Amino acid sequence: MDNEIVTQASDVAAPEAMAPGIQPVDEEQVKKFMQILEKYKTGKKGTAERILASENWWKLHNHREEQKTTQIGKDGAYMSQSAWTHNVIVSKHADMMEIYPMGKFLPREEADQEEAERLNSIVPCVLERTDFESQYSDFAWQKCKTGTGVLSVVWDKGLLNGLGDIVAKQVNLLNLYWEPGIRDIQESPYFFHTELMDKSVLEEQYPELKDKLKARDFYDTKFLYDDTVDDSNKYTVINVYYKKRIKGKRTLQYCKFVSGFILFASENDPDMAERGLYDHGLYPYVFDPLYPIEGSPCGYGYIDICQNPQTAIDIMRTAYVKNAMAGATPRYFSRNDGGVNEDEFLDLSNPIVHVNNTSDDALKRIDHNYLDGSYLRVMDSTIQELRETSGNTETSTGNIQSGVTAASAIAALQEASGKGSRDSNRSSYRCYKKVLNLYVELIRQFYDLPRQFRITGQNGFVRFIEYSNAGLKPVPMGNHFGVDMGYRLPVFDIRVEVEKKNAYSTVAQNELALQLYKMGMFNPQMAEQAIMCISMMDFDGKDDIIQKISRNAMMMQKLSEYMALALQFAQQVDPMMAQGIMQDMAQTLGTMPAPASGNVSLTKPGQAIGAEPANVERAREKSNNASQPEGGQQRV
Repeated sequence: MDNEIVTQASDVAAPEAMAPGIQPVDEEQVKKFMQILEKYKTGKKGTAERILASENWWKLHNHREEQKTTQIGKDGAYMSQSAWTHNVIVSKHADMMEIYPMGKFLPREEADQEEAERLNSIVPCVLERTDFESQYSDFAWQKCKTGTGVLSVVWDKGLLNGLGDIVAKQVNLLNLYWEPGIRDIQESPYFFHTELMDKSVLEEQYPELKDKLKARDFYDTKFLYDDTVDDSNKYTVINVYYKKRIKGKRTLQYCKFVSGFILFASENDPDMAERGLYDHGLYPYVFDPLYPIEGSPCGYGYIDICQNPQTAIDIMRTAYVKNAMAGATPRYFSRNDGGVNEDEFLDLSNPIVHVNNTSDDALKRIDHNYLDGSYLRVMDSTIQELRETSGNTETSTGNIQSGVTAASAIAALQEASGKGSRDSNRSSYRCYKKVLNLYVELIRQFYDLPRQFRITGQNGFVRFIEYSNAGLKPVPMGNHFGVDMGYRLPVFDIRVEVEKKNAYSTVAQNELALQLYKMGMFNPQMAEQAIMCISMMDFDGKDDIIQKISRNAMMMQKLSEYMALALQFAQQVDPMMAQGIMQDMAQTLGTMPAPASGNVSLTKPGQAIGAEPANVERAREKSNNASQPEGGQQRV
């Protein structure tokens, strides 16, 4: 978290209440922070236990959780650990990544339109430069497993050789603490983020800690790692964010300490005390619950709703396997005086078994009851319950029932089965919008120096632009009637769209384009009908298609007018040239429009001015005949 510390100089003076030599954040204040942190940790105990249990289910350590409420596996024998819940999470994560979000900035005022276009160009570059897609993938895993995904959006002053840049990271929920009982973390008086750091690293970054770190004073809840993790030489670094009102303004303050030693405090920095850590005044964390619950910013996830049927499946499968093993390995009752050599009897490679005056009842086979189909049907119904509860049905995973062959029917089934995933992804889009808002605010605060960006546009066109936050700074409104109107802050709306499309959506889009082409929708002469038809349709890029059709129709109209004018002049100068122009018009326009003046005939021989071509006339005739009732058809 050291990179999160922002020490940008500011011309804002230190608070007037601060006397020389007195630090607002001292050892007593740090002790108060520790008391609040312990209180928050106690209130978060239930959430932490649920997160730990979810991780065990995800790692297919089902028995660790199942043995808390059942006897499965306690006899040391075989136990089933099926991966139905694991498959649900994998499928839901794929759904989230398949519609990876992309934000588009929209200005609220016309004067900010150019700045919005710049943001649309440079923000994706910043996201790509800090590998946001991998962080979003981890965020998606976290949301599906634990029920809540968390992203932090902070200023990292160590990036770009000290120039600094914005970075978004997925954060471990077990290391975050807030006031119990609230749903929005922005309402929490304090917000803590803890992390373990090695002693040698701390002493290297902060030489004043040399030989002063004695013992850890705070322990986080930890995951049960598969590897052996030695944290005996590590210390808990605590980052606390809190909001404080200074001179009527609500500011975000920040303090970092370890074992009672203050490493940084924004209130103790004269350049930051009154301004705060970030100008936006928000905790730089965004929570995205899957299934929200009251009184907590965290929700519950797929594991929470699937663990009960998953436990039933594991118990039944364990019983089935044991039953099958019992049936495949016959067992016998043996009389003590039966005289059967049991070692030879159990050795299948030995063809001879010695007996001593054996009788028919010396060995008696133990009956085995085979399970009938009803037990299997119960397990199948439990599996179906898990799939229906989680929304991971066969249709959503691409398996269509036999008999459904029509593409439209398959698309309708998949569309209906994906409602749950789309609802969850809408929530992630709202979270992504908050992330982009934080990006804009940090750009507004820290992008004072110009930066260079490479922008790849349509058709692979590459351009380089220079960008700073000059267009995001407050804009003076000027004086009206001698009154200073103050400043206007450029603000933008954000619309989140899908950046990547799945294969089915791409094929459907391509098929739609081919159908529009075959129907002549892109013919400039049919522009009016095409625009009316496409306006009633709904597909991505519809507005661009309408604009291109309108532009092509306008170009065709202008071309027709100019060719008619050229034909008129050519008829007066050179009749042979006029004949060539008429042929070009016939090939280019299909039909020759009426000329600019009545001196020159631009129609084909035998065709009246403005008459339709023969194929169009025949098509109209068929249409009129088809619209007449039986017995009353008329030819026009």
